[in-house]
Amino acid sequence: MSTAVPPAPSRGARVRRLALSLGLPVVAAGIAWYVTRGDATPAPTATAHDHAAMSGAATRDGPRPVQLTPDQARRIGITFAAVEATPLVREIRTVGQVVVDETRVQTVSLKVEGWVETLHADFTGRAIRRGEPLLRLYSPALVTAQEELLLARRLARDVAAGTADTRAGADDLVAGARRRLAYWDVPADEIARIERTGEVQRTVTLRSPASGVITEKRVTTGQRVMAGEPLLLVADLSTVWVEGEVYEQDLRAVRTGQPATAEFDAWPGEAWRGRIAYVYPTLSPETRTARVRVALANADGRLRPGLYATLRLRGAADAAAPGLTVPRNAVLVTGERALVFRRLANGTLEPREVEVGAAAGDRIEIVRGLAAGDTVVASATFLLDAESNLGTALGGMGDMPGMEVTVPPARDTATARPGTTARMPMDPSMPMAMPMPASPRTRTPTPAPRTTPSPHEGHAMPAPAQGGHVHPSTPE
Repeated sequence: MSTAVPPAPSRGARVRRLALSLGLPVVAAGIAWYVTRGDATPAPTATAHDHAAMSGAATRDGPRPVQLTPDQARRIGITFAAVEATPLVREIRTVGQVVVDETRVQTVSLKVEGWVETLHADFTGRAIRRGEPLLRLYSPALVTAQEELLLARRLARDVAAGTADTRAGADDLVAGARRRLAYWDVPADEIARIERTGEVQRTVTLRSPASGVITEKRVTTGQRVMAGEPLLLVADLSTVWVEGEVYEQDLRAVRTGQPATAEFDAWPGEAWRGRIAYVYPTLSPETRTARVRVALANADGRLRPGLYATLRLRGAADAAAPGLTVPRNAVLVTGERALVFRRLANGTLEPREVEVGAAAGDRIEIVRGLAAGDTVVASATFLLDAESNLGTALGGMGDMPGMEVTVPPARDTATARPGTTARMPMDPSMPMAMPMPASPRTRTPTPAPRTTPSPHEGHAMPAPAQGGHVHPSTPE
């Protein structure tokens, strides 16, 4: 009986069978290593603290109320103040400069062409009075006008015995000649002298039309001047202006007629009182300020243009609708909020966030957060805030039952074994050793060398050489 012989396996089948027999142990070893590799990492216990969560809880809770005894409050200097509905008396302090009163400046010019023979107002800064001689002027037009005046007077004398119409016509010629000289600013006494002497004057004296100080001079002796050309600038300094800059947020407290005080470094201890004469309608886009003008009396001339002044502008808010105010020290202002401590009926100091408004002097306006009649802490607010935040932090930590700390290896292996944990109460002054998860790539240090055999799968652990160590996962 013949038996069928199976065909011999091919070469490829033999290779696959060999690879499968060799790969299975390797895969099994990899799976075993993957499952057991986390055993060396100590897992945190259920009672371990989460510091990030703890700090977040304190931030969410915010400051807590503070309870102090009267003796404690007195020791740290706490005082109280009531929330009152009072108008804020605001004082705006700014720097100003003395300038000339523009309404008291006058330009001296001629209405006729001529040459300056003599100049009496010969330097800038000279004080002159109204009617004082300024210069002597030679002008052909003035000479002609004088001759016409003298001719008209002779004609009037010649027709004195004539009819009434003739005399009236002659008198009109005389009046017209006088009027022409007056329109050219020839003084009345000069015209009278011409009629009295009957002589034509080569030069005519012109006088100052106003009192003040020559602030600008544009003429010299011997100069030819044209009609309408400005020669002198005369400023009356009996009243001066002080112009200051006010920030845009203070404009609502500034109005025309408001009292103002000016102080000058040149005269310390003295103050000039006046009122705001004008608030300029424009705002400087560079400095975000608006100019205000204060008029001050300067009869003695001590206030010179160009002096710097300290302006104090005082004005009350709307008295018909006063706002709630508290002392400035009662409000603790941070970058994001404003906080006050309100005293409750049982004496607890409760932190409360408020919205503040304008401030003036030692008072600040409360827009929202308090009511009239409330009592707030007026001093030592910063200490209370620190106490409140400290209570918040300690309150969050006090709710925790304890901490898992790792006991360091002891010298006596019989009394303390490495890696044992002890449950200890919370003590802020005690240094805490928190167990930290070890990185898979970090090799954990082995305990001190032991000469006694370790029951590790029934094998004795050989003592390592000097300076060496044996890792538990390292094969022998």
